[in-house]
Amino acid sequence: MKKSRGIALVLALACLLSACGGVQTPPETAPPEPAETSTPVPAPTENPMELRARELLDGMSLRERLCQLLIVRPEALELAAAVTAAGETTRQTLEAFPVGGVIYSLDNLVTREQTAKLIEDTQSASRLGLFICADEEGGNVGRLMYKLDTTYFHDMFSYREQGSGRAWANAYVIGADMLSCGFNTDFAPVADVWTNPENRVIGPRAYSDGFEEAAELVAAAVDGFRSAGLLCCLKHFPGHGDTEEDTHEGPAVLNKSLDELRSGELLPFVSGMEAGADMVMTGHLVVPATDGMPASLSFALTTELLRNELGFSGVVVTDSLDMGALSEWTMAERCRLALLAGADILLGVDGIEEVITALEEAVSSGELPEARIEESALRVLRLKLERGLIE
Repeated sequence: MKKSRGIALVLALACLLSACGGVQTPPETAPPEPAETSTPVPAPTENPMELRARELLDGMSLRERLCQLLIVRPEALELAAAVTAAGETTRQTLEAFPVGGVIYSLDNLVTREQTAKLIEDTQSASRLGLFICADEEGGNVGRLMYKLDTTYFHDMFSYREQGSGRAWANAYVIGADMLSCGFNTDFAPVADVWTNPENRVIGPRAYSDGFEEAAELVAAAVDGFRSAGLLCCLKHFPGHGDTEEDTHEGPAVLNKSLDELRSGELLPFVSGMEAGADMVMTGHLVVPATDGMPASLSFALTTELLRNELGFSGVVVTDSLDMGALSEWTMAERCRLALLAGADILLGVDGIEEVITALEEAVSSGELPEARIEESALRVLRLKLERGLIE
């Protein structure tokens, strides 16, 4: 069901706020110099939220830290197919393996009341607040709008000529709708740029077919999501719009040099990060100009490019690790390689116990440094505290 009146009101409000902005007149004289005092200036103290995150981390076992790095499907918790309710099995699984979050799909959503109870029961079974996630982009990639009758939007590409105000308003409404249904995280906006006409896996999911326009619209969308109070995630780093392959089925190759990426594909990611995106999702995209590994498992792309060069300090989440592009590795190997590459959150992990046991063994053997786990767990806890998922 479309709710165009709601969108119009949001757009009108945005325009009104913009028109009402004023400029303060500077004082005629400079303020007086502060009086000399013998009271010593206190030394700066560490951010209380950072201290709280470290306190939580210090109270966790290695297993608990590892579990915070997983976002799983409800089927992995309830050990059943097409889960629509969280029962005793979910509670027991979360007690033994306190994962960081849950991602829901169409099969999990029936009605608003059912969805609210599913999420409430899952959250109440977790000691720490969970990321409650979905892919809600608009068009063909929507969960709530098809099953829970939230505001419908077309593919984002169709709104590009309406500018950043429309991108902001769409994201704001999607964010408000998701929050009203119990979700707190959207794996959106798509920061890919649709430059290859043969690309069907991204296509009109992109905000634009131009790099500069996409950068402007993606930044506005990030601000819209955050203004609504929803966590958001840029995807699929370093850019999936100039590929032909579908990473759900097999590897996809991005034949660009790093300089070409810097002047093209990376622009919407940079603008989205500057706008305050909480997360960046790495795609299963191979860039032959780097180390030849899928970005989700690539140190060159995740750490050297995204972290070190572009300066992203937020949470890095992999695209779903159960996709066909990674079929040459076992699930446990995918998780270990992703963490070594610098990822913070492993998305779509199944076989939780097997994976966690394998990662614990990798830490014990020295294959996976414990400091790498601490770094990501701290980043996840910090984000949860900052956005109110943990009190």
